[in-house]
Amino acid sequence: MGTRRVNFRLPESLVQKADVAAEITHKNRTEILKEALHEYLESVEDDDRFREAVVDLYLDGRIDFEVLDEFVSRQDAEAIRASKQLLESGEEMADDLAGL
Repeated sequence: MGTRRVNFRLPESLVQKADVAAEITHKNRTEILKEALHEYLESVEDDDRFREAVVDLYLDGRIDFEVLDEFVSRQDAEAIRASKQLLESGEEMADDLAGL
């Protein structure tokens, strides 16, 4: 997995806390922020409503399969992809029948 540069603004107090944590733990600010974001994402991934929202994003075509696969198990992602394909083929069939 590659890395990507991301620029964003934070409140000064949060930056100061990150800097103190970095000094104490002998890490740099980036490592502190990456760990914090990773822990946050792990906590929300366990929330059923969050996972359902991720599935909805996939079904709506707003995220791709690889992103879905990051948030749900591979088996669930494959089942969701298969369901989406069935739904799409069913919609196509309904459109074809409506045109008769």
